[in-house]
Amino acid sequence: MQTAADAGDAAARLAAVPAGHRVALVDPRFVGHVHALRLGLTDPRFPAAAVPGALTAQPEARGALMRALRRATAAVGAGAPVAGPDADAAPEDRTVPGRIAVALEAEGTAVKRPELGSLTAAVPTDAGARAAAESARDQVDDEAVRLRSAVKAHDGFFTTYGISPYSRYIARWCARRGLTPNQVTTASLITALIAAGAAATGTRGGYVAAGILLLVSFVLDCTDGQLARYSLQYSTMGAWLDATFDRAKEYAYYAGLAIGAVRGGDDVWTLALGAMVLQACRHVVDFSFNEANHDAVANTSPTAALSDKLDSVGWTVWARRMIVLPIGERWAMIAVLTALTTPRVVFYALLVGCSLAACYTTAGRLLRSLTRKARRTDRAARALADLADSGPLAQGVAAVAPGLRGGFTAPVVALLGTLVMIGAALFLPYGSWLTVAAAAVYALLSGLAVARPLKGALDWLVPPFFRAGEYVTILVLAARSDVPHAVPAAFGLVSAVAYHHYDTVYRIRGGTGAPPQWLVRTIGGHEGRTALVAVLAAVLTHTSGFTTALTALAAAVALVVLVESIRFWVSSSAPAVHDEGELA
Repeated sequence: MQTAADAGDAAARLAAVPAGHRVALVDPRFVGHVHALRLGLTDPRFPAAAVPGALTAQPEARGALMRALRRATAAVGAGAPVAGPDADAAPEDRTVPGRIAVALEAEGTAVKRPELGSLTAAVPTDAGARAAAESARDQVDDEAVRLRSAVKAHDGFFTTYGISPYSRYIARWCARRGLTPNQVTTASLITALIAAGAAATGTRGGYVAAGILLLVSFVLDCTDGQLARYSLQYSTMGAWLDATFDRAKEYAYYAGLAIGAVRGGDDVWTLALGAMVLQACRHVVDFSFNEANHDAVANTSPTAALSDKLDSVGWTVWARRMIVLPIGERWAMIAVLTALTTPRVVFYALLVGCSLAACYTTAGRLLRSLTRKARRTDRAARALADLADSGPLAQGVAAVAPGLRGGFTAPVVALLGTLVMIGAALFLPYGSWLTVAAAAVYALLSGLAVARPLKGALDWLVPPFFRAGEYVTILVLAARSDVPHAVPAAFGLVSAVAYHHYDTVYRIRGGTGAPPQWLVRTIGGHEGRTALVAVLAAVLTHTSGFTTALTALAAAVALVVLVESIRFWVSSSAPAVHDEGELA
């Protein structure tokens, strides 16, 4: 830390700092909480940030900071309040840091101004104001605020009342010992994998241990996010780990339960894969709807207004959050049922509970979409097209086919293609080449569905229909094959593809766009993979080669997707955003 004599000296000192470092300006008269400064000056997610009396700039914003500081040097000296034209400005904008922040914004550099709540951050100009600021600072426990703000504002009932009251203290314990969120995330994954291994033993003792360990893993899963918020340790690697490990843990646990059940003489692999497919489809409904409305304008939905009114009644908030069976409630249910019952009961409960939750959330989103008067943006249409995951076949059709007109045409066509594909897989003789013909129809209709920008009121349903078409087809064909280990192989394939789809979601959320087109083309797109599985079922009917082919396809998709995903998330272009997560 260095003290500058005036604004010109500050500019010179900042210029001497190596280019790759963050810099900060703090008014020497600043009075406030340490955590207020921490929020304003140490969060790595924003190029520039400010609180009253303090401003910081990451390397990418330092050029703009230096230009603004040099322009202000002649007008401001030693951080004194600016008189003249700026006299009507807010007090914090009449200091050197405040003036520079305003200049940065005028130049086009976004300056994050974090909400301080009860925290104090002020630049008093006289003794009375200083005494008032110091009194306000002393009346608020800085550490209590920091600890409380480490917990997500909106979470499920079980997480809020069953985990967060003590996990926040675990997060502080980790912070004081230098542990990072990534280390805690990894510990959560390892614990969940051990739980899956315990479930795979197929013994009552193993099931009890698995249930306990799954809850411990969830505690750690909550702790890593709280640690990130407590210590403001957000990172690109953390975003990738947090975005993917939850699904890896849950699906690995499903596999462990299925293995344990088989050891006990009960093959529940089809139920396990069904639970995974249902959960993945639930998520894509959430993701697709949110992306479609991420930047929608003129939101006038009466359904949304009713939801806001219900949120004003305390108990309805928790009831509605519990109905959607968020991750806390879901994992608690899985843990308890694992310890007390059988894997088959666990999967039945998951299928019933998640089905009801899916019906509730999807119905609400349909009502909002049909009753809101909103114009979809190009950004939303692009996100939906990326989430559709169209491969060469669908893209080729979309390139030559005329766009179908009509507000609901795209989702209707996508639904029709999905029903044709799933219906063929379910009802045609297994291994029939008519199923391959149905896959060709599916590819054709998939291309027609995305031939025009997805800006319709219900176009956010297109990606979920495609996910259901692909995942359910793989599930049905593997289950009907009567080939040993075909369903576990299909489980691996759907897991690899689902990872790709989650990876796409979190890249879009980070503002970096979808995975590169070469990756989508290489792994075939949803319609290409669906058609390939249909061909494999026809060529390798009732032979062990079907299992081998599914396993090889799963390995190939996983290898390509993971290599590209890891390359991206550890690169400098990855977003430094710690995922706050979905309730579901």
